[in-house]
Amino acid sequence: MKIAIYPGSFDPVTFGHLDVIARSAKMVDKLIIAVLINKNKSALFSMEDRVRMISEYVKDVPNVEVHSFSGLTVDYAKKVGATMIVRGLRAVTDFEYELQLAQTNKVIAEGIDTLFLATNLKYSYLSSSIVKEIASYNGDISAFVPKMVEIAMKEKYGF
Repeated sequence: MKIAIYPGSFDPVTFGHLDVIARSAKMVDKLIIAVLINKNKSALFSMEDRVRMISEYVKDVPNVEVHSFSGLTVDYAKKVGATMIVRGLRAVTDFEYELQLAQTNKVIAEGIDTLFLATNLKYSYLSSSIVKEIASYNGDISAFVPKMVEIAMKEKYGF
């Protein structure tokens, strides 16, 4: 069984993330969306909220599960039996960082490979940070996130 994880903070999950999820789910028997608990970042949404929102979106995709984790991604991958880590790439700057991370992970966990997916062109500019900034000024984010995320963000920012 081919198991992959797609790790990230997903704060918030965007259409770019969801595109990578849909495409990578077709490549493996099981895809685990691994929502990272990052002590170094101040998240807009709680880990539980992020897991809930992603779970709602993927509920009809039978080979996708959503979990949270903390610690090293490769340790979590080993724990769940994954042999692949999925990473989305938007630009060359992403590639430089992601390649370095993938090579480091390969040294730590030889049996785990990284699968890079180029983001769909229509989402190549999109990041969670950009979405949060627009939402914080009550801007229209409907082209960037699912409706439930848009509503939750408006509530978070008091709009």
